[in-house]
Amino acid sequence: MSVDQASWEAAVRHLFEDAYPYDATGPRRHEDWVLDVIALMARSVPDPRGWDGLDDAAESPAREGFPTYPFAVHPPEYIAARLKEIDLDSAENLLLALTDDRCTLSNLRRFTESEEELRTMARTILARYGVAATFHTNVTRPGRVPGTLDFSTPDWGYSPLSVYTEDYGLIVVSDTEVGMFWNFSDH
Repeated sequence: MSVDQASWEAAVRHLFEDAYPYDATGPRRHEDWVLDVIALMARSVPDPRGWDGLDDAAESPAREGFPTYPFAVHPPEYIAARLKEIDLDSAENLLLALTDDRCTLSNLRRFTESEEELRTMARTILARYGVAATFHTNVTRPGRVPGTLDFSTPDWGYSPLSVYTEDYGLIVVSDTEVGMFWNFSDH
C-alpha cells in the first residue's frame, strides 16, 4: 500500500485530534534509532517529507527553557530499556488505542466511522514506513504470543517517558524514517 501526503495527514489529524498528541516523523540517521527518537522528542529534526504531524504541546509556555516538554530528558539507554518491539497487528491496535486517554480500543466508540474505516486510517499511517518497518512501544499489555499486545485485558502498564502521570505511544522505525505517535494524560 502506498500513501500520499494528503491521506496520511488526514488520517493522523482525524484519529488523534481529540487526544493530547505528539505525532511526528524524523529522519533515521543512526543505526541506534533511539538517538533519532531523542531528536524527535527535542523537536530538533524536520519531517523528511515535509508532512504535518500533531504537536499539542508545541506552543505551551512550559516549553520555555525545556524544548523536549512534555518529554523528560533521558539518556538513550533509559529509553531503549522501556521500549519493546511489537508486531504489525499490535501496532495497528495501539494506534487506535492512542486516539484518547486510557490507551484502550473502547476509544473508538466516539467516532462516527466504522471500526474497519478507522483501521484503514491506521493502516494508512503505518504504510508510510513500508513493509520492513519495526514497531516499538512503552506499553505493557502482553499478549499470549511474545511481541503482541492484548487489548482485551483491562490489565496494562507503561513505562513513562514524560512529565505526565501517563504517557503511551508507538515508535515506527524504517531504514530512512522514525515515526513517533504519543499521547499524554494526567489522571
